[in-house]
Amino acid sequence: MPTSLRDIAIDIWKAGVAAVDSERLIRQNVSIADGVLHVSEQTFDLAHLGRVVVVGAGKAGAGMASAVEAVFVEAGLAERLIGWVNVPADCVRPLSRVTLHAARPAGVNEPTVEGVAGSEQILELVSGLQENDLCLVLLSGGGSALLPAPIEGISLEDKQIVTRLLMHGGATIGELNCVRKQLSRIKGGGLARAATAGTMISLIISDVIGDPLDVIASGPTVEDSSTPQQALEVLRRIVPQTERIPVSVIAALEGAVGSAEQDSVDAAGAGQRGSFLIPVTNRILGSNAVAVAAAAARAGELGCRVEIPGSDVDGIASEFGRELVKRAFQLRSEAAEATCLISGGEPTVRLAQTDQPRKGGRNQEVALGACVALADVSPDEIENVVVLAGGTDGEDGPTDAAGAICDAEVLSEMRSLGLDPRGFLAINNAYEFFDRTGGLLKPGPTHTNVMDLHVVLVGSPPGCLSASE
Repeated sequence: MPTSLRDIAIDIWKAGVAAVDSERLIRQNVSIADGVLHVSEQTFDLAHLGRVVVVGAGKAGAGMASAVEAVFVEAGLAERLIGWVNVPADCVRPLSRVTLHAARPAGVNEPTVEGVAGSEQILELVSGLQENDLCLVLLSGGGSALLPAPIEGISLEDKQIVTRLLMHGGATIGELNCVRKQLSRIKGGGLARAATAGTMISLIISDVIGDPLDVIASGPTVEDSSTPQQALEVLRRIVPQTERIPVSVIAALEGAVGSAEQDSVDAAGAGQRGSFLIPVTNRILGSNAVAVAAAAARAGELGCRVEIPGSDVDGIASEFGRELVKRAFQLRSEAAEATCLISGGEPTVRLAQTDQPRKGGRNQEVALGACVALADVSPDEIENVVVLAGGTDGEDGPTDAAGAICDAEVLSEMRSLGLDPRGFLAINNAYEFFDRTGGLLKPGPTHTNVMDLHVVLVGSPPGCLSASE
């Protein structure tokens, strides 16, 4: 039983993450019994089914693939399964039937040469299937950067430049993926169009607010509703200095706009979009709402009064951190019992212009915003307040932390070191602040990804008092 307020907050956060564990979700949706393969709501007679080919990408890919393989191994049918899944380098583990390919280094959320090589393997694999084969696609957050397959005329370097410009400009995941899909042979339904199997089923762990199928991992198995014109508008709005955008990208998108205008049937543009030739089913297995509900249930078990604003938090990360503190003090004034505020979503970081070194992520920025709000509050007033913000994938920006915690311990260390959180926030240098004050949250890769989970505790839960006394 956790005893300190910080440990209780971490315990609640971990309960939310555990509820969307990738292996657990697959086991709940894939099984073999009496010669029948069950995948979500569909069944397949193994006597008439050919190969089962697993492909995909995402931060949860290793856990998902491992669970699928285990189902076949336990049924004595390992030889019926093959596959290839692109994952971050720190998620690679040895499997006997599915290749887990390191498509990018840990903490580098952009396309790489290794990612292109893996995507080519996936496209080659799905394009060689037979009508009696089943293609099982495993998708999760981070899949977009892990599945780079540039269209003709666009280089990987062009895509890397565009990705950085959009991310540094504060693009939402939807905006980022709108552009990515128009520059890819695999995104925006490209994977499904390339497949020649009899059936394709995509099992998805959502990392996007509202769980839009066409946005998660840029929708490789979903008909593309975005257009080249929309992609151009996103680029020009977020990167107003258009001279920074590769000429080849602008030319490709403008050319695609022209093609779309001349071919009303090809409404998605680029001359490469079209209807799927095979049946495709997309299933959401886990989402942020599931994690929030599980965290809330754990907080309730510990004796907390629970408040859930929702699982659709967006906006500016540091401002959201300040709002969490404001709400925490409101909660304390409203009731004497311990209260837990739980929310989820994916706020963004507003990057400052600076030449100084900096490091951080949106969850660390949320926690740093909270520390700024609490910096001038007396120690007595913050003794029983904890603000935790963590990415459910265990990865926050280009760092080895999932997020950070702002509590009395961090603020005490901040004062003893003479640090001003405002200065760190001004240049988006949250990692250094929490590294020096002991507030980093480092669970390591969780093999899932349903955006972020925020836990605010006010007061000590009675369910933990006996253990601490």
